[in-house]
Amino acid sequence: MSGSQGEGFSSKSLLRTGNRVLIYVRFDSGARARVGALRSAGAKIIDVSGRYQTVTVATKPEELASLAEVAGVAGITAAHAPIAAALCPSRSGAVISEGVAQLHAGEGAGEARGEFSVDGSGITVGILSDSFDQATEAADGSGPVATTAVEDVESGDLPGEANPCGDVAPVDVIEKDQSGEGADEGRAMAQIVHDLAPGADLAFASAFNGELAFAKSINDLADAGASVIADDVFYPEEPFFQDGPVAVAANEVSEGGVTYFSAAGNDNLIDPEGHDIASWEAPEYRNAGSCPSAVQALPQAHGTQCMDFNPGSQTDKTFGIRVEPGAELTVDLQWDEPWQGVGTDLDAFLLDASGNVIAVSAGDNINNSQKPLEIVDWTNESKSERIVQLVVNRFEGGNPRLKFALLENGVGVSATEYPRSTGGDVVGPTVFGHSGTTGAISVAAVPYNNSAEPEEYSSRGPVRHDFGPVNGIDAAAPLGAAEILSKPDLSATDCGLTTFFAFFSGGWRFCGTSAAAPHAAGVAALMSEAEPAATPAEIRTALLASAVPVGAADRCAVGAGLVEAVGAIEDLLTPQAFSPPACALPSSEGSPEESQAPGNWGSETPPVSPKPPIQVPPVPIPPQPEPQPETHQPVAPRTFFLRHPMKLIRTHRSSVKVTFRFGSNDPEATFACKVDTGLIRFCGPRLVRRFEVGSHVVWVKAQDAAGNVDRSAAFYRFQVRRIG
Repeated sequence: MSGSQGEGFSSKSLLRTGNRVLIYVRFDSGARARVGALRSAGAKIIDVSGRYQTVTVATKPEELASLAEVAGVAGITAAHAPIAAALCPSRSGAVISEGVAQLHAGEGAGEARGEFSVDGSGITVGILSDSFDQATEAADGSGPVATTAVEDVESGDLPGEANPCGDVAPVDVIEKDQSGEGADEGRAMAQIVHDLAPGADLAFASAFNGELAFAKSINDLADAGASVIADDVFYPEEPFFQDGPVAVAANEVSEGGVTYFSAAGNDNLIDPEGHDIASWEAPEYRNAGSCPSAVQALPQAHGTQCMDFNPGSQTDKTFGIRVEPGAELTVDLQWDEPWQGVGTDLDAFLLDASGNVIAVSAGDNINNSQKPLEIVDWTNESKSERIVQLVVNRFEGGNPRLKFALLENGVGVSATEYPRSTGGDVVGPTVFGHSGTTGAISVAAVPYNNSAEPEEYSSRGPVRHDFGPVNGIDAAAPLGAAEILSKPDLSATDCGLTTFFAFFSGGWRFCGTSAAAPHAAGVAALMSEAEPAATPAEIRTALLASAVPVGAADRCAVGAGLVEAVGAIEDLLTPQAFSPPACALPSSEGSPEESQAPGNWGSETPPVSPKPPIQVPPVPIPPQPEPQPETHQPVAPRTFFLRHPMKLIRTHRSSVKVTFRFGSNDPEATFACKVDTGLIRFCGPRLVRRFEVGSHVVWVKAQDAAGNVDRSAAFYRFQVRRIG
């Protein structure tokens, strides 16, 4: 045989398995006896034909010379890809997430699969979500689900026996959703992993069968051979201040060699002033000494030990929350005591703006659940915004640290009464549960069409732990000092194309950190194939070290940055020293007296007293011939919406005409506005335009005649949904 065996084997028409090509090795005789020698030369045996004295092998092109040196070889030829009735649209299927290009994970020059000849072969990626192939309705409510798993296999968008691209190992469904109500987010996640790493095997288990079953499914996937796992599920009862059962399972499989990814969550909320307002936390329980009258009259409340939400010298027994029309408010209240060691019983109540009780959560935490947890829900069924007032009553116990999170999936609450971190109170972080544990890589979301900023709804960090993990029926011991975990860890793509789920922006798309986690997992599968001996810690470090900055976004929003597949593999193969930036707890934004947002937050909220004037000694002023005009520091105008549409617009057409009216406290102000990802333009006080089906945001700032511009834009998010 000549020494040019590698020539002619790079054609895309050749039959491949992973990053190897299929080769026919022909012998004059004794083909079966040469199988061991072929394996020693690096070949993977596919078939042995005694009739034709030919061994079909899968090998890398650079190993052809070694095959040629096996004794008795009479000839080596490449196997060309067969022509099937079904068309292989691409190795990743007919519909490919834009995340493949955004994260540089594709097959071309300068892309991870092309540069390193990897596609995830030999790696199993486990997926934990709601369901895999049970949905009958599209997630956007537009009608029957667009495709089934069988159809996804036939189009090449999932692996399986009918896959036209040769990826014939079907998704291994280990545990189904027992409720039967899943939206098939697991199938959308599987499509994303297959887009990035089409050679990887896939396994699925439902995380919707209870918290403890979720933890078990993590171990089941690891036992089934998954070396990479991604989930997009959390339970509201997962603890804020320690690792719960799901986090314990994630840490166990991580220590056993599994790289674990978890969606950071979609619970961030931003108020009109630009504050992240989705959580509120106080360093200790502050007893106001009494409760609102409606709570005090309830039989399940002692009524005299309600929380004081004002960190300053005044007392405020209610926390105002502005809820958008049609929105469901979910308040997840927890306090800093360990599971199985609860000594304080707090209860949560919601009042309307007039002080009437509209919702109650009053569990027996000490004698029943032994979890420091209360969850209270209420739905605004009106067509306008409503202010509700949260009240927390201490039935018995001490003064623990406490925190509540507004679990709104990014919408539904437009403002809160205390939007700033002041006086030791912390506002904003909503990463919690197993996504906030050390063994999981928490993944934030960056839109597929804009790598310069995170999704507004992507949950912010950090995470605080004060106790050891929940690991049985005994209370965990307190940590020596509070542990602040820098979360999220990194960011990846969301809202990329799938074959189904929700239709907007020209296709079926899957959004949220639910989509970001499998994008990162797909890259990890490529990394694991490139360096099979890599540990989860080494993969994590390489991902963080190579991540690309997301505009000016800080660590608490995007982690180390956006995943970049080429750099991640390079850093894994040639590791460099790296110290990731840290996400710290939000710092104080002012004095405690400045913590309360202006406005009327309900009848039970006392008005904020004006600050006492600063007294200074009088200064003699020489007589002046005329009074001098007063001078003032420039004050930027405020911006707000006078008119906007409903949050959800339903239409039978492909677009709808919408009218906005802008306002300012300066009647002479002019406006600059931006629609979606368009340019900032000057606009009048009225904006009328057509919006296509999908999600939209309108942004506006006021400017006065002196050129002072509102520092915080007013913005409004809404969705146009096609029906019929």
